[in-house]
Amino acid sequence: MIPRQAGDILDTRQLQAFLGAVDTGSLTRAASVLHVSQPTVTNRIKALERTLGSTLLERLPGGVRPTRVGRTLVSYAREVVRLSSEIERLVDAPGEPNGRVTVGAPESLINQRLLPLIEYIHLRYPHIDFSLRISTPQDAAAHLCEGLLDCAFTIGDGASHCDLEYRDLCPEPLVLVAAPLRGAPGRDAEEEQLDFGSVLVCADVDGRYCEDLLHRAGLPNPSRRILSLNSVGAVKHMAENGIGAALLPEIAVAEDIANGRLRKVNWQPVTRTYTRALWRRSNVSRPALQAVLQAAAKVVSES
Repeated sequence: MIPRQAGDILDTRQLQAFLGAVDTGSLTRAASVLHVSQPTVTNRIKALERTLGSTLLERLPGGVRPTRVGRTLVSYAREVVRLSSEIERLVDAPGEPNGRVTVGAPESLINQRLLPLIEYIHLRYPHIDFSLRISTPQDAAAHLCEGLLDCAFTIGDGASHCDLEYRDLCPEPLVLVAAPLRGAPGRDAEEEQLDFGSVLVCADVDGRYCEDLLHRAGLPNPSRRILSLNSVGAVKHMAENGIGAALLPEIAVAEDIANGRLRKVNWQPVTRTYTRALWRRSNVSRPALQAVLQAAAKVVSES
C-alpha cells in the first residue's frame, strides 16, 4: 500500500498515462501513444498511485498489467477522462453537441447500414469527434461496460445486458446459406437442403446465439461445430466451398444468393432479429451520444 498524501487531487494526465499503460501493456508504448517520454508516463502513474494510496500496475519483465485495484479503476478512469474532454469541448462550442463518441459495430452493419452515418455526423455535427470501429458481438457489451465504446450496434432479438439500454432500429433477418446444390444421384433437393453438414460458420452474430436459433427452429445437432469468424468474406468463402453452412444477415448475402454463388437453405428462425443500438445507462444524457443515436435511427430507417 502506498501512503496517500493529503490534499492530492486526480489529474486527467495521470489517468491517461495509466489507461495508456493498461491498453498497450507497456510504459514505452503508452508514451508513444500519448506523445510524451517514457519517464513522464512513469512519473504520472507513480503520482496517481500516491494520490490513491494503492499500487495500480504490476511491473513484469515484458511489460505491465493492472493490479486488482487497477482493474477496478479502469472504467472510472475512462469516464473521468471522457468527461474532462467533454467539458473542454463544451467551453469551445457552447450549445452544440460535442465530444468524442466511439461506436462499435459488426462488419456487415458497417458496410450495409452505417456508412451513411459517418457522412451524416460529419456534415451535421462538426463538433462531434465520431469514431466507428469493427466490434464483434462477443465484445460489444464488455467494451461498453469497460468504457472502450460509447455505443454499439449489434444484431439480435432485442434482449439486452442488464446494465445497458437498447433501441431496435430495424428488422435484420438472418439467413442460412450453403454451397449450391450439386444434384447428387439418389438425393432430392429437399433432402440436400436440410442436410447442410456438421459445421456452422457465422460472423456478426454470436456463435452461441446462432446455435440457439437452430435448436429452437428444430435443427438441433449436439455434434455440430460452430465457427465464429470476424470476416463476413471468409464466412461466405467457407460456405461457397462446402465446408459448412453459414448464418449471416440477409443484407450481407443477398447479392451472392441472387447470382447463384450461395443458396438459401429452407430454414426460418422462430424469432425476429433486429439491428439495435446499445449504450450504457449512465451515458444516456450526453448530448453527443443522443445526437448519434437519433442520427443512426434516421439513417438506418432510410437505408
